[in-house]
Amino acid sequence: MRAFASGFFRRPAQVVAVDLLGATIVSSIGGRPTGGIIVEIEAYLGRDDPASHAFLGRRHAGNVSLYGPPGTWYVYRSYGVHWCANLVCGGPAAGGAVLLRGIAPVDGIRVMRSRRGPVAPRHLADGPGKLCQALGITRKLDGLAMRGSPVLVGKTAKRPAGERLVTPRIGITKATDWPLRFVLRPSAQ
Repeated sequence: MRAFASGFFRRPAQVVAVDLLGATIVSSIGGRPTGGIIVEIEAYLGRDDPASHAFLGRRHAGNVSLYGPPGTWYVYRSYGVHWCANLVCGGPAAGGAVLLRGIAPVDGIRVMRSRRGPVAPRHLADGPGKLCQALGITRKLDGLAMRGSPVLVGKTAKRPAGERLVTPRIGITKATDWPLRFVLRPSAQ
């Protein structure tokens, strides 16, 4: 796998999100390799998006990474419980990002189970908090450039087949009807 360059993320979040469907994510956190195929992602558009942490240009200590260079990790705690991993898109002032919502596990399934417990492989990383737990992602990743971090996202040799769906985002209370959630539903084999 070749990790995406920062230029890949220098585009609007909704464009990057579509292109990340079917990409590979690989984590070497804790020296325990894990990884999978990105099958669910959401775009957050920044300043003009009421559901974004950057809505109206909000800035505080917890979201400073959201204004970092394209391809920077933005990791935050959701409801004080789960880590959520995003990649910054656009430019430093844009505040746009893509939230990694789910992967299909491929490598390190035993490691993921040790982190998540005895759950079926399809439930190891089928939500943003589960994904972070399975891959070992915590706030320590926040603010790092993806390419220099222990978690890499990149192009696979062959894009997985499947139906690509666009839906409204889920798990939010504002701009809930915006079609910015992208899902790769695998083909029946």
